[in-house]
This record gives sequence, structure tokens and C-alpha cells, in this order.
Amino acid sequence: MLPYDQLAALASVVRTGSFERAAERLHVTPSAVSQRLKLLEERLGAVLVVRGQPCTATAAGARLCRHAEEVALLERTLEAELGAALAGQHGATLRIAVNADSLATWFLDAMAQVENLLFDLVLDDQDHSADWLRRGEVSAAVSAQGGAIQGCSSRPLGALRYVATASPSFAARWFSKGVDEAALTKAPCLQFNPKDALQRQWVTRLLGHSIDMPCHWLPATHAFVDAALAGLGWGLNPLSLVATHLRSGALVELVPKTALDIPLYWQTTRALETAIEDVSAAVRSAAGRHLVQPRRRVSDGPLS
Repeated sequence: MLPYDQLAALASVVRTGSFERAAERLHVTPSAVSQRLKLLEERLGAVLVVRGQPCTATAAGARLCRHAEEVALLERTLEAELGAALAGQHGATLRIAVNADSLATWFLDAMAQVENLLFDLVLDDQDHSADWLRRGEVSAAVSAQGGAIQGCSSRPLGALRYVATASPSFAARWFSKGVDEAALTKAPCLQFNPKDALQRQWVTRLLGHSIDMPCHWLPATHAFVDAALAGLGWGLNPLSLVATHLRSGALVELVPKTALDIPLYWQTTRALETAIEDVSAAVRSAAGRHLVQPRRRVSDGPLS
């Protein structure tokens, strides 16, 4: 069994990026943190931290940090049962992979419902967030992949609804003769990053086949909306973020009733299901309030 104080020293150094800040967190001296980490590295026969500014974990160190976090999460259950604080002053940390659009529209609502827990969020596209679970780098994920990953559980949350939007001036300039293949191959679109397939998915559904399109790259959800408002390009934006702009006329929907619904799922490591049961309940509750639910979802055809 690995000593808790040595694991805590490792996790704190990696979490804070320095021995000094780790020492402040643990209420010990930097030399005590260094000694604990040295003993752990000698015990395992492996370098766990790359000393630098900031300090970073090696592959072995990262795996041990995740182990320490999993232990702290499991101890949350004991805390509730025994009425005693076991995880330390700063509590347990839950690492979650989530897509940027969920974070910008509904996921903070779920986080705000959870007490006595720290969050470490990793941002990735909804089609790729589950890969973090497969690699064992997170304990939960909001994902567009519904099938349960080995060792994990999957629950449907609903769908995040997107609409293709642009400013009226942009639409008048590029789509004066309609939103067709000829116009779409010339009008600049907005793309989050190379993993973002929403624009191409919408175009493929509209035309029946994929095409090559010029793109601006904007890796930020709110910048996507701002870029559309500024007339920089067209793109798929979450309806909840642009509904006010659509009502005011600051943005227009390129093709009415062609919203794209992206189903989302809550994937969790099965070994931690009980320990993070309150988090899962908060996520499902927030999703129920913000996401499109099956009875009113349009996943393949235009909106009615």
C-alpha cells in the first residue's frame, strides 16, 4: 500500500506546478514535499515529476495522480457515512472531459449543484471526449458516443441543438441566390478546430454529400457567436446562445427548420459510480433542463 502522504505530495506538486505551492497546500515545508516525493520515486524506481516551471508529471506520475484522485473520490462516500473529513482540506478532485459548447451552455449549472468537490475539466470535441476515458485520463465524460466504454457506464442526457447562423449582411453577400453548393464552396465558414465536424455534417445533410469549404478557425464557443455577429463567417451555434440574436435580427438562420441535434451521453468509470453519484444526478438534472429531450428531438430531418 502506497503511503498517503507521499501520494498527496505528488498530486499537489503536479496540481499546483511547484514544490512551494504544494507545500503551502499541505501545510509543510518545501523540503518535506521534496523528501516525500523522493521516497515515492525511490520506492517505485521511476521518475514521477519533471522538475521545471511548472513541474509536470511523467506518464507514471500522471497515473499515480489519477490513483490518488480516485482514492479521494472513494473517500467522499466514507465521509458521508462516517461524518468525518477524510480527503483533506482541499477535498477530492474529479477530472471530467467535456465539450466546450456544453460548458458554455449547461454544464456549469450541473457543477454548481455539487458540494464538497473540486472539478478539473478537460475540453475536447464531443466526438472525442470519450477517448480520455478510454486512456484512463479522466473519470467521467460528456460525449456524443452512446455505447459504453469498457469499464464504464453510459446514460443519455438529451441533445444539444445547433442552428446554422450568420449576420444578415453576410447572408446577403454570400447567399443572395440561396444556400446552395456553389455559395457554400465560397462563403467562409467557422470551425472550432480540426475535430469539429458540425458544419460539414450540416452541409452533408442539406446537400446529400460533403464539399470542401473555406474556414476560419476559432477555438472558443463565445468567439464563434461573436464572429457570426461580426459577419466573419457562418457556423453552427448552440440555439440557446443565439436565440436572442435570432429574435432581434442580429443573426439569421441560413436555412429555416434545419437545426442539427447532437445527442450527448454521460460516461462514468464504473468503479467510481457510487462515489460520484451526486455529480451524475446533477448532470442529468441540468441536462433535463437545458437539452432537447427525445420527445421533441429532431435528429435526422428538418425542424417541424
